[in-house]
Amino acid sequence: MTTALLLSRSLAALCVSSRGQLSVRRGFCSASPSSPAPGPGHTTGAGGEAEAGSHEPEWKAAGASQTTANTGPGRPMGSSSSRPFSTLAQPLDGGLHPDPEADPEADPQADPEQLLRQCAEALRDRPARPRRELVSSRAPGNCCRHSASPRVRVLQWNVLAQALGEGKDGFVRCPPDALDWRERKYLILEEILTHRPDVVCLQEVDHYHDTFLPVLGSLGYRGSFLPKPRSPCLDVEPNNGPDGCALFYRRERFSPTATDHLRLSAMMLPTNQVAIVQSLRCRATGRGLCVAVTHLKARSGWERMRSAQGADLLRRLRAITSRAAAAAAASEADGAADGALLVCGDFNAEPSEDVYRRFLASSLGLDSAYRLLSADGLTEPPYTTWKIRPSGESRGTLDYIWYSRESLSVEALLDIPGEEQIGPDRLPSYHYPSDHLSLLCDVSFRELPHRLL
Repeated sequence: MTTALLLSRSLAALCVSSRGQLSVRRGFCSASPSSPAPGPGHTTGAGGEAEAGSHEPEWKAAGASQTTANTGPGRPMGSSSSRPFSTLAQPLDGGLHPDPEADPEADPQADPEQLLRQCAEALRDRPARPRRELVSSRAPGNCCRHSASPRVRVLQWNVLAQALGEGKDGFVRCPPDALDWRERKYLILEEILTHRPDVVCLQEVDHYHDTFLPVLGSLGYRGSFLPKPRSPCLDVEPNNGPDGCALFYRRERFSPTATDHLRLSAMMLPTNQVAIVQSLRCRATGRGLCVAVTHLKARSGWERMRSAQGADLLRRLRAITSRAAAAAAASEADGAADGALLVCGDFNAEPSEDVYRRFLASSLGLDSAYRLLSADGLTEPPYTTWKIRPSGESRGTLDYIWYSRESLSVEALLDIPGEEQIGPDRLPSYHYPSDHLSLLCDVSFRELPHRLL
């Protein structure tokens, strides 16, 4: 396949069509008959993570605690009505949208620099984006520490679901055309391409199949997607299907060992919030790394729900990491069971909430990476989201990257832009695509105790 054709296919979801729109169906894709029946804690085997798009219809039944299995290529989901921002547009070579049966993660790969140039061209009429710097963390001893372990760069971001941004969130100071998906998606992609993370954790993704998977797949990432069982996006007409969590990792850097798709519970009852837990093996070091992405219940008044969801996620993470340790011990895989864990998400909770304290006190030994930007190493940033809605201005710290401090060391973090860079109309805006700021940090594996002897 030529580079030009590859880029055409990769950017099919990004190029603006001049000849109409393509509608997609609403609804979940059912699992294939050969798929194992899902159940609590269900995973796929090594190298066979849950396929994006395989979402069980039974999730609509109360009490189900579902996960997904490997079921083959995903299908686009969304409204049957057409809309400008859900168009799967004409590729550059003038052909049709890429075959949905084609593997978007297959080689050869697209050129990220060329994609960045295309983003710059599409955004030429938009103001400059906030300038953010990667700064060394204030972790004790970090200034004189030079780890032999290659760094792992992880990005956490609530990207703002398109249907919610346009139809429900009510950003009264954000001009409607600033949210136009035909340009906003370039802002999102530019942010990811600029930093080239090894792991990408996203929330409020409602353009997984038509944008994120084909584009990031062509850049060498493997992805997994899990929609909310009752996504609020489906209450908006038109829409592009349910929003959910997505997790991507670079195939060149990691090999998968297991994938868990979780529906979170509270007080023994299933909720509308989900999590993806991806177990990986670093190809460079042989070390194991478990990465989780989640999005907890939003809004004031639901603090107890968030706390219960966090407790459920921690419980299941302990089970998953214990399972990984047992598997590593059985296979005598050195370094695969050292407990390295990253948990990324929009927790919708300030540091004063109980769910935050639960994570900080967890037996998993977790700490919040962005505390290391502060002078005392103990204080979260003043905000990770800043928006203006009809109810007023809202600013808070809701997004986190948690890491296991005994297994991982935080080397650097992307700083938080100041008020002047964010602007008087806050977020989202012409120069920033979401109401949440992206978080990014570089971590490295700490030396295992037996290797220090």
